[in-house]
Amino acid sequence: MGSDVLESGGLLADRVVPTATATGDDLARRFADFETLGEALDYAASGARGLNFHDARGALVRPYPFSELREDALAMAYRLVAAGVKPEDRIALVAETSAEFASLFFGVIYAGAWPVPLPLPTSFGGRDSYIEQLRVQLGSCDPTMLIYPPELAQMAGEAARIVGTAGLAWDELIARPAARVALPTAKGSDIAYLQYSSGSTRFPHGVAITHHALLNNLAAHGHGMKLQPSDRCVSWLPWYHDMGLVGCFLSPVANQVSTDYLKTEDFARRPLAWLDMISRNQGTTLSYSPTFGYDICARRMSSQTKASDRFDLSRWRVAGNGADMIRPDVMQNFVDAFADAGFKATAFLPSYGLAEATLAVSIMPPGEGIRVELVEETQLSGVAAGRDRPQRYRAIVNCGKPVRDMKVEIREEDGTPLPERAIGKLWCSGPSVMVGYFRDPDATAACMVDGWLDTGDMGYLSDGYVYIVGRAKDMIIINGRNHWPQDIEWAVEQLPGFKAGDIAAFAITTPGGEETPAVLVQCRSSDDAERVRLREEIRERVRSVTGMNCVIELIPPRTLPRTSSGKLSRAKARNLYLNGEIKPYDIAA
Repeated sequence: MGSDVLESGGLLADRVVPTATATGDDLARRFADFETLGEALDYAASGARGLNFHDARGALVRPYPFSELREDALAMAYRLVAAGVKPEDRIALVAETSAEFASLFFGVIYAGAWPVPLPLPTSFGGRDSYIEQLRVQLGSCDPTMLIYPPELAQMAGEAARIVGTAGLAWDELIARPAARVALPTAKGSDIAYLQYSSGSTRFPHGVAITHHALLNNLAAHGHGMKLQPSDRCVSWLPWYHDMGLVGCFLSPVANQVSTDYLKTEDFARRPLAWLDMISRNQGTTLSYSPTFGYDICARRMSSQTKASDRFDLSRWRVAGNGADMIRPDVMQNFVDAFADAGFKATAFLPSYGLAEATLAVSIMPPGEGIRVELVEETQLSGVAAGRDRPQRYRAIVNCGKPVRDMKVEIREEDGTPLPERAIGKLWCSGPSVMVGYFRDPDATAACMVDGWLDTGDMGYLSDGYVYIVGRAKDMIIINGRNHWPQDIEWAVEQLPGFKAGDIAAFAITTPGGEETPAVLVQCRSSDDAERVRLREEIRERVRSVTGMNCVIELIPPRTLPRTSSGKLSRAKARNLYLNGEIKPYDIAA
């Protein structure tokens, strides 16, 4: 960069060779032991690894070495400073999986401002819903500007106009000259970015993460997964969600891992393209997905020929699993579908985390696979003792051990610590826990006490391992007994014609003042008689599994609301149902 003006040549480069996996440049791997995220990219840029962007069919369209990412990010920083951006300004970025977003994110970092990744539109909700979502998040983070892909100019630009912030398509910013200016020097205690969490607390709250917190958690990834020089990653996870942003974008930079990306919407259309990429990119050893990703791939294989005719998954060392409840039956189905393609069950690496802890709280040691314990459904005060299989039980997945520097406690509702194998609320403490929610001290105080974070999740510890039972706020309490909505939803999923995501269970209050479970089920049948039959079948199925009589409502497909990361939002479904915005089919009694 010898000139005083930098053009965006890195973004326009036309190369077809992917970035290296194991390099011969003798760049020693460092596990995120840097003062700031900018320093992490500076170091990674001195090697030959980088990011690689693929099209819908998995073909490589844009190799992006870390050296080019750094060059482009510095140019972005110069442009932002020239536009008046100052340290600690928030810069909202619509998080498309692309070289442009990557360079913008790090450009904001180099400029001393705080990037705020915001979601892309989903396939449901429509234009108005997306504009409203952006409006709410922009109102929360109060950014200096919103930068977005050109194709979203109409919707994102409207959201920016409504809140009175500057809106700019990123091609307009890239076209500006990038005259060198002095850039601020960040400290590890400075805020690095704001992350909007769809998980453990009220939404929206911007989770404020410092450089020290981020790099501590990224180092924990490297040590926890026992990264090797030959490791390479594949990801389709969205960059506006903590697992995609932190785990599959920032971690590869800070731990110097070449990564191949498939856009989330392309995975949704062709899920098996994910496994094609893992097979085709011979060095791939790392890839993460929520349970539903494994589930949809196993389902797509059910009507096809042997997996080994198409895939080679033998080098997949770490098949990470997180972001939602891990279901052992789904994981077993995946093993059954792809074992002959070389997939090993021991590759599964369950984990637990949340944006308020930067990301990872616990990670399973590599090679241990999925382990479960049986927990009495009716006695959530502890784990069933003895060797006899409980009459009514849940299989709870081991989510590994607390990551390096992280402490975990299980507590009573009043904060009293509980012993091992006793179920309660999970609290964690460590250097990677958030500073707090941006400009919301009340919400911060509600979940943070003396440096400890109330995750809002229920679980227990067993021999040093973390087991997650469910969400405290989702719990259904009937006649003094606790029921997990996942159990009810799972019961309905076992019926023909239903799948994960079709069902939402939650508690409602009857006109008589009693609490009762309600179950919303997306139904694809248009025949009235068939709807009556299905409702009764569902009712009997839930009763047989839980012993409860539930209000069963059949609703149109694609009705249940999702969070920004694609997960079912039971709380929102309940509110929409009670407000009459979710309208069940009118079925005769």
